[in-house]
Amino acid sequence: MGDLATAFGMLADPTLLVVVLASAVYGLFIGAIPGLTATLATALLVPFAFFLDPLPAIAAVITMSAMAIFSGDLPSALVRMPGTPASAAYTEDAYRQTQAGNGALVLGVALGGSVIGGIVGAVVLMVAAPALAEFALQFTSYEYFWVAVLGLTASVIISQGSQLKGAISLCIGLLLATVGIDIALGYARFTFGSTDLLQGISFIPAMIGLFGLSEVLRNVLHPPGRIEPVRLRTRGMFRDTRRALWRYRRGVVSGNVIGGAIGALPGAGGDIAAWVSYAATKNASKDGHLFGKGDGHVEPIVSAGSANNAALASAYVPTLVFGIPGDTITAILLGVLLVKGVQPGPELFGAEAPLLYGIYLVFILANLLLIPLGYLAVRSSGALLRVPPALLMPIIVAFCVVGAFSINNGYLEIGVMLALGVLGYLLERTGFPLAPVVLGLVLGPIVEKNFMQSVIKTNWDLTQFLTRPISAALLVITLLVLLYPVLRRSLRALTGRRPLRH
Repeated sequence: MGDLATAFGMLADPTLLVVVLASAVYGLFIGAIPGLTATLATALLVPFAFFLDPLPAIAAVITMSAMAIFSGDLPSALVRMPGTPASAAYTEDAYRQTQAGNGALVLGVALGGSVIGGIVGAVVLMVAAPALAEFALQFTSYEYFWVAVLGLTASVIISQGSQLKGAISLCIGLLLATVGIDIALGYARFTFGSTDLLQGISFIPAMIGLFGLSEVLRNVLHPPGRIEPVRLRTRGMFRDTRRALWRYRRGVVSGNVIGGAIGALPGAGGDIAAWVSYAATKNASKDGHLFGKGDGHVEPIVSAGSANNAALASAYVPTLVFGIPGDTITAILLGVLLVKGVQPGPELFGAEAPLLYGIYLVFILANLLLIPLGYLAVRSSGALLRVPPALLMPIIVAFCVVGAFSINNGYLEIGVMLALGVLGYLLERTGFPLAPVVLGLVLGPIVEKNFMQSVIKTNWDLTQFLTRPISAALLVITLLVLLYPVLRRSLRALTGRRPLRH
């Protein structure tokens, strides 16, 4: 109880409340602009987080991401352009419903589903993280090696599009992670004589380039065109929303279950959760044949909209327990925590209990704050969507440059940001996902460190990776994840079912 009281005291700090409110407005704005993602918003927020204490820094990311994922539904419904990838699954239904005169209902349902999903995800975090952390206290370098390998494997298997391209993206991230001093032998790798590269590629400039500058390049070189949003009438929105959520309560439940489960997988996140929930709802619903056709349908917006926000909070489970990012947002946040001296892992649940309780409370506060601010965003959605890209893009570029430079006050970081910005743009244009690059960059050192520690202390006895009970179980899970596509195709061939197309 003492730790909880301390957390409430931390939450009442005026600085934290101002940070939460400012981050909420910032997230609503970024999410409502087509093409600007919650990951981009997180990358741009990082330089400011360096000047904050750990809890306000985490609160800024939590609040911003919850707001951005919801406000991504605004351009989906109004102009048929998802504001964030997490909104893409149900964009067609949202837009068709809006054209049929149900725009206020669509956004009301999206708002209600987001709030419920966010709170359920927070409950999953509160329950699952401490229990998993107690179990993780038994982990040694062998188990952490397999957990990191599982995260790398999952990031490829669940990648949208070609899994071969996902694997190539992962290898690019792993290659970038090898730059610097060798963990075991202490010699320089891929530094090309530069002393600045001895410390490796700085994580934050890499993220700003991959998700910030690449988005600017994509929007400038391939502009989305003229945006003419539909005007909404919000009278009676909450009444109609309450009725719709109750009518499709099974979708709310399934969306939260799917979002909570998928969000806890390393590298998955809300984008994947939304698509899986959409597909599951379409298979189970008696109106599934109406999804994405005619006037569209509200039911997939209820389920998938709940799933993507539920996944936001549950993505913090592997992040806090194992130091393995649950999605790209937590991957960036992980870098911030490490810089601030906060080491995620099972020991965190004893040494930093007030901080953890504070994180739980921030999730609840952010999702409750989403109700009034989300409603105001719906009312002012037309103005948000009319921000000229010619004004917005230079501001984002300036934030990218300042953010990269502020890490070490060096020009190398700006160069890394520019290079990876171009790389991120080229990868996306050719269909290569960026999430595996991030996971490779983050998890590569963890895999190498734990592997080398394990083999050095056993004089290269590799059987320890296979014979320890927990290691063996993690190995089996990793193999099942790796073989999942083959098993799925075999099962469909036996049953004669065709794969569901989104």
